[in-house]
Parts: sequence; C-alpha cells; structure tokens
Amino acid sequence: MIDSNFIKKSKLSIQNVSRETLDELNAYSSSILNKNKEINLISTTTEKSINTRHIVDSAQTIEFIDKNDIKICTDLGSGAGLPGIVLAILMKPKKPEFKVIFYEKSHHKSNFLKEISKKFELNTEIKQKDIFEQKNLQTDIIISRAFKPLPVIFEIALNNFKEFKYIILFLGKSGKEILKEASRKWKFEYEEKKSLTSDESLVVKIFNLQRKNG
Repeated sequence: MIDSNFIKKSKLSIQNVSRETLDELNAYSSSILNKNKEINLISTTTEKSINTRHIVDSAQTIEFIDKNDIKICTDLGSGAGLPGIVLAILMKPKKPEFKVIFYEKSHHKSNFLKEISKKFELNTEIKQKDIFEQKNLQTDIIISRAFKPLPVIFEIALNNFKEFKYIILFLGKSGKEILKEASRKWKFEYEEKKSLTSDESLVVKIFNLQRKNG
C-alpha cells in the first residue's frame, strides 16, 4: 500500500501528493500484478516488493523530470510502464501538458500500456515500434530502465533522435565504472543521485552528449 507516510519515508522529493494520485499508483501497481499472471511484466520475485522495487524506484526520477524545460519524456522499452506510467501519474496534476511517449515493440505490453493510459486518463502516446528502426525523433527526456546497456542507449540517442535535452538512466553498483568507460568514446556531463531503493545504485541525468572524434 502506497500512502503519504510511505512516500515520506522513501525520501522522495514529491511535495503534496494527493490522495487521488496515491490511489492511482496503488491501482496501477495492482494492475501490474494482475496482468503479470498472463504476461511477463515484472519478475515474480519482485511482486511482493513492487512498491519499493518498481514504483518508488521509478518515481525517484521526478526531481529530474519536474522542470520548466521538460514537456515530453520518451520511455524506451518500457514494458510494464516503468518508469513512464509512474511519472505520467505523478505529473498529471502538476503539469497536465506533460506527455510521455512509449516505445514498446511487444504487442501485449503495448496493449497493457494503452489500457493503463486510458484507465487513468494519462497524457501518453504508445508506439508499438522498434526504437532502433525510428529516425529523426524529438523529445526533452530520453529515459530507460532495464532496457539496454548505457552504450546502446547513447547510440540510440545520437542515431535515432534529432533533438533531445537529457538522458535519464538507472545504473547498478558498477555505475561509476560504466560512466568512466563511456567517457572514452563520448563527451558528456551528468548529474547523479544515489538510488532510494538500492545503496549500490545510481540514477543519472546525462546532457551535452557528443561522440569523441576518432
């Protein structure tokens, strides 16, 4: 059960979360668990910890998202809608014009995202397409959680998007090393925050991404 105390204890930077928003997050969580009986949305080993492992983990990116220059967020390989649906629910009362675009090539998962978006009247666009085959895309935020390794996300950002401001990624215990390794091939700046759901993980916002010459 997600309630105001749960949000407060998680140390999320979310002010004045309404009862309606909390109810929607709970209903979304329940929808994932119900649908997980039919298709693989989340690991069954994380079902009992869905609120911390998936909902709060997704919601913690809100401080990178809730900015004046952010109007469109593109979620790559979203699956169950983590983090995109969580962010759409949280941002709905704060900034109704905020939109999340999903790229999820699975027919069943795309349909689930459409059902959830309709159920909660979210400002979303679900594209059942392979992101690798898309070109000249535009967004403010590219976000990805458990989709592809960082180097692949960087390649997608530079090859398939003609315009973006930031990339938000979830990195595990080797996150620092991954960023260091990436700096050999790419130039970029980043902000990081320690994950609220794992002492060994990071959430990073990357910007000014460029390939290094040679």
